[in-house]
Amino acid sequence: MIIDAKTVVTIHYRLHNSAGEKIEESFGGAPMEYLHGAQNLIPGLEAQLQGKKAGDTFTADIAEEDAYGAIEPGLVQEVPLSAFEGVDDIIPGTRFMAQTEQGPRPVVVTEVKDDTVIVDGNHPMAGQALSFYVEVADVRAATEDEVAHGHPHQEGGCCGGGGCGSHDHDHSHDDDHECCGGSGDCAKGDDCCGGHGHH
Repeated sequence: MIIDAKTVVTIHYRLHNSAGEKIEESFGGAPMEYLHGAQNLIPGLEAQLQGKKAGDTFTADIAEEDAYGAIEPGLVQEVPLSAFEGVDDIIPGTRFMAQTEQGPRPVVVTEVKDDTVIVDGNHPMAGQALSFYVEVADVRAATEDEVAHGHPHQEGGCCGGGGCGSHDHDHSHDDDHECCGGSGDCAKGDDCCGGHGHH
């Protein structure tokens, strides 16, 4: 079976950034499983998986615009320290889910001042070209429930946290999971490589 819309695909991957640094990989651990055509992956990776079959291996070089997009200066904001009342140890690198007009969005603290905190809502891999080495482990037809819900129902690894391949680098196509290459925030996700998330 070839990879097409409404197929559930299982892959192993290795992800490098534009500087050639390895960001993450699934080899040696659980593979990533996603529903093809449901925006579980970043667009560039999903496009290159189209038509592949189990046993295929390939390298996918993904341009910034087909991965997590350009860095958006408007997503960097200075908020009052009082907004974090009840939160201990606010330090650079701390992640939060912020409520925005577009719904919940993952943000990371980049600087803590006396009375304010600088947070960045850009995906950690925004502004970067990405390179994946991919091995297709399995391809099967999705069930009706999986198509209706927009993600596989079997447990699978989530490729590339932060987005690697996913648009969201969170882990779910449901509201609590993002997947590799997904645009969700496992795509533009927050915890999954290659995920596009609903991000």
